[in-house]
Parts: sequence; C-alpha cells; structure tokens
Amino acid sequence: MRGRMHFAVIGLALVMSLPGVAAGQTEPPALTGSVGFADQALMEGVLVSARKIGTSITITVVSDKDGRFSFPASKIRLGEYSLAIRAIGYELEEPKRIDISGENSSAIKLNLRKTADLASQLSNGEWLISMPGTDAQKSQLLNCVGCHSLERIAGSKYDSDAFLTQIMPRMQGYVNQSIPAHPQLRRAERLMEERDDQRVQVYRAGADFLSTINQSAGPWSYAFKTNARPSGRATRVIYTEYDLPRETISPHDVIVDPDGIVWFSSFGEQNLGRLDPKTGQVTEFPIPEHKPGFPTGGLGLRADKEGNLWLGNMYQATIVKFDRMSKTFKFWPLPTEQNIDAAQVNMVSAQSSHVDGKVWAQNNGFAGVHRLDLATGAIETWQPFRDGPKGVFHNIYDVIPDSKNNVYFTDFRQRHIGRIDAKTGELKLFEIPTPGSAPRRGSMDAQDRLWFGEYRGNRIGMFDTRTEQFKEWNLGTPWSAPYDVVLDKNEEAWTGSMITDQVTRLDTRTGEMVDYLLPRSTNIRRVFVDNSTTPVTFWIGSNHGASIVKLEPLD
Repeated sequence: MRGRMHFAVIGLALVMSLPGVAAGQTEPPALTGSVGFADQALMEGVLVSARKIGTSITITVVSDKDGRFSFPASKIRLGEYSLAIRAIGYELEEPKRIDISGENSSAIKLNLRKTADLASQLSNGEWLISMPGTDAQKSQLLNCVGCHSLERIAGSKYDSDAFLTQIMPRMQGYVNQSIPAHPQLRRAERLMEERDDQRVQVYRAGADFLSTINQSAGPWSYAFKTNARPSGRATRVIYTEYDLPRETISPHDVIVDPDGIVWFSSFGEQNLGRLDPKTGQVTEFPIPEHKPGFPTGGLGLRADKEGNLWLGNMYQATIVKFDRMSKTFKFWPLPTEQNIDAAQVNMVSAQSSHVDGKVWAQNNGFAGVHRLDLATGAIETWQPFRDGPKGVFHNIYDVIPDSKNNVYFTDFRQRHIGRIDAKTGELKLFEIPTPGSAPRRGSMDAQDRLWFGEYRGNRIGMFDTRTEQFKEWNLGTPWSAPYDVVLDKNEEAWTGSMITDQVTRLDTRTGEMVDYLLPRSTNIRRVFVDNSTTPVTFWIGSNHGASIVKLEPLD
C-alpha cells in the first residue's frame, strides 16, 4: 500500500558537475525550478521528488515562499529522473522526466492542476477532520490505522449490520502487524460475546457511526477538509527515501549504528533488515520461528552499550539478540507458564544491561514485565495490575530503563507511567496530567528524563524521573496521535504521526514546533535521531509503504 505521488516528459540538459565551492558557502544546486498552478502565483510548500530511473532511491525537496526549489549536487547523479509532487488538492498537469547530462544548466517549471480525486490524497488525519461526528466517535478509528488507511473505511459501502456482523469481528481476528498485503490471524481470538449486552451496544454504536462516514448511503455527504501546505522552516528540508525490495516488508523500528548502517525490524516477517544508505542495498537476516503456526514479525529494536541489537519477536514469544560483529543470533523464549497463546513480547530494552547484566521486556498478552538475567538465562515476571479493579484494562506497551537500569513502562490503555526498582522490585505508578492520554513509546535522555508520545492525548510528554514531575506539549495539528518521542542533542524533541504523515520537531526551551510533511503516505512508528550530524538527521520506517525515510533539516 504505497502512497500516491503525482508524476510530471521533458528533455532538458541540467548541470551536474559544478566548480568547487569555498568553505562556508551553500552547496550549488544540480537541479532547480519553480512550481505553480496554471498562470497564478507560484506555490510554497509543494514537495518535489526526483527518482533516478532504475533505482530505489528518491530525493525530495520543498518549494520556498517564492515557489522555487533546488536539489543539491551531492544528491543528484547523471541520468534520467522521473519527477513527482505532493501538494494537497493538486497534481502535475502531465508526467515529467528530466535528463541530467552534465551539460548546460536550465531551470524547469512544473505546472499543476486541481485534482479530480481529492479523496485519494487525504491523509488519515484529513479524513478525521473531514468526517462528521464527535471526537469520541472518531477516536475509535485510531485503532484501525495500524493495519490500513482510513480511506479503505470511508470508501466502503457496508451498512451498519454488515459492519457489526462481518467487518468488525473479522478485523478483531487479525494481529496488529497485519497489512492488506499480508494479513495474519490471532491464535488467541478476541471474541465478541453476544451475552455481554454492554459490549454489543458498544459495537452497535461503532457500526452505526462507521455507516455514516462511508458510502453506504451514496456519495459522501460531507466536505473534505485539508491541512495547510508546509511553509517557512518546514520547507527547509531534504528527504531521502529508500524503497525496500518487497511490499510485505514493514519496517517498524529503524536505528542507525555508529558506522552509519541502518537496521530495521520487519513487523510482519521473520527478518532483521540492514540497509546501506550509500548504495541502497538491503540485506535480510532470517530469524527462525520458535512457535510455528503463530503470527510472525518483530517490533521493538534497540541497541545495548556494545552495539548489539535486541528485538521483540512478538507472538513468537522470544527475546532476540543479534551480534552486529559476528552477525549471529541468540534467543531466549519465555518460560512455559508465561508462554500462552496470547503471549506477545513486543519490546526488549537492553540499553542499561551493562549496569547489572539484566534485560527488560514486556508482554502484551497479560500486561506483564519480564527481566532476563544474562548470566543464568532466567526470566522473572511482574504483573503490576493482576490484583487491580475488575473491568479496568491495561496494556503495558513499552519498557524504558534509566541509567541505573530501573525500568519505566507505559500503560497504553490508561494514563500512567509505571516504575519497577531494579534492586527491590518495588512498583510505583505515576498519573499523567491529561486523562485518557494513552502513553505509547518512549526514550530516556542523558538526564534520566522519560520522553513519550501521548497517542490519544495528542501531546508530547516528558516525565522527570528524578523530580517525578510531568511536562506536556500539545501538538498543533489535530489528530497527530504521536507514537514515539526522542530528544536530540539540542534539546529538541522529535515525534512522528501514524495519522498526518507529519514529523514534528519541538524546541523544548521555547515551545516552537515545526511540522515536516513527508513525500507520501507514511505510517510512522518508532523514531530515531542521529546526533552525529549537524543539523541532526531523523530516520523512520514507512511501515505501510515498504521504505525507509531520512529527513535532513537544513537549519
């Protein structure tokens, strides 16, 4: 399910080799041009993408306030390129190709026209701001975007009964790492109990709502609303997108090692992936199945102090370690008593394992936290909510250790951050100020401050583990639903959205935010910042687009 880009054929000889540039000067462009709608003024905030024919790498820049764009010489090589744009409501008048031959330089003009199919361009977030209904009604759709776009729902023609009796039960049967090209069924089914009147009413209400936002009664009765195009600092950016070799590769977590090599977890397949960003070459390391017949795929990917990679193998219920030097795996399956059909080890965190030789993990099958002793192989387990009130549900989503290897966890179903003391095993819960905020993924900074995404609170959250105080920043774009947050070396926090195709950069000192729109539909999960560059470089996986994206801000 790759995102749409609108391709615009011209034969131009554009400069490739330019004279040397003095130190401190801006790099000369290899390809320049302008973009606008018909004879009207030139347009700011249009994403222009260039992809060399026969390659897997696409470079994208954004037009400035004068409607002009330029591609740096370091990003463009000799050859033939296809061009594409992203600008909500517009498309290229005709397909375009350029021949970069290294001869005379010439600027190009890209002419746009109004699209006749605006629905196909809407992001999930734009569907949500367009649809009628309350925020509470729309919020249930946040459960859907993990597997597919909201366009699939809005474009359907199912009535309420069909949603209730066919579609919703079927969707509940799929695991979270399913995509349309690779659906996988749960072994421990989520059942709709017809005897539970309250649950039936909830589903009926949801089915009724879904039938009002799709085309079951004819064409959409509501007008489409769109977010503004990028402007100002949001246009000062270069994107590099690396397509992966199969549509079914869902790069969930992406990290960059000290050698500049990119590693990624495959959400639905038993592979650890490696990308060489200089060549675009992809190598996959197969992970054997420990529970044949159960859903496959990996989620959380993190590195320990020595640079070894640790992976949560989800329904295979196994902690996985990959030695980056020897390129070999080691495995620790869960103990039999915890290895139930619903067991789901998503996150493994070995960042502070050098402190005491212990590695933390979580279990989504029963809201549990595990700790692996590397010396003995023993796995101990906490179930923080086992004796809690009946009817109050919990989902321990992420586990993040501090510098002393105490672990903090996020309760995705509620509004809490939990802490387990590494030495005593004592449990503490801390309540996030925003109700129903649904904390999801997070990271610990050098000051032992926990940064996390508030998926349903539309906020970036920070918990200072030393003062035990929270701070929150409300994101400017509705329905951003941040999944994860990481702080860079400049005290700027970065997050990405599964909903809006935007990456948000927050200056935590001033509160200023920049929203970078990605070149195509990009279901963002884990975020990674490479602090070795200046400015920093931001990496993500396009979980539904089978690609990896590098974002380089220019300031």
